[in-house]
Amino acid sequence: MKTFISFALWVVTCVGVFAAPPDDFTLKSVSETGSFSLQAAKGQFVALHFLLKTECPVCLRHTREHMTKAAALPNVIQVFVKPDTEEEIRAWADQLPPEELAKTPIYRDPDAALAKAFEIPDGYAFHGQVVHYPATVLIGPDGKEVFRYVGKNNRDRLSFDQLAAKVAELSKPGK
Repeated sequence: MKTFISFALWVVTCVGVFAAPPDDFTLKSVSETGSFSLQAAKGQFVALHFLLKTECPVCLRHTREHMTKAAALPNVIQVFVKPDTEEEIRAWADQLPPEELAKTPIYRDPDAALAKAFEIPDGYAFHGQVVHYPATVLIGPDGKEVFRYVGKNNRDRLSFDQLAAKVAELSKPGK
């Protein structure tokens, strides 16, 4: 019994260690040739937008809203992440304004590995599949998570104005 308890405690400890969000990660852009690295973004806020599968018109509206207003938050890097194949993401991204897409690429999260690392809940039934819920995770200038918003359904998203208000709140002296 003692061995089993020791083993169970070891498993819980290991799961906790592996479940922590990564200090760094790199995502490959599907809409351009570059990549995004969290370490390279230190000193700025990073808004990670975890989007749903490619058939999602709500994801398009959400992405368009954040892309077209991004200049209003120059201290925030907007990172849009999709779990689809490169081909599916390219086809989906073709529906976005090319000039905005050039400034704000779409990144691929193979097998939703980054969503899992950030413990974005899954179990959302969408287009005959079970996927992670839509979410926005805000990383602070120090590289640590400072805020998250996980939607309850496809239409429940953090708007650009809500993101701007949160960044303003977190940017106040003493925060």
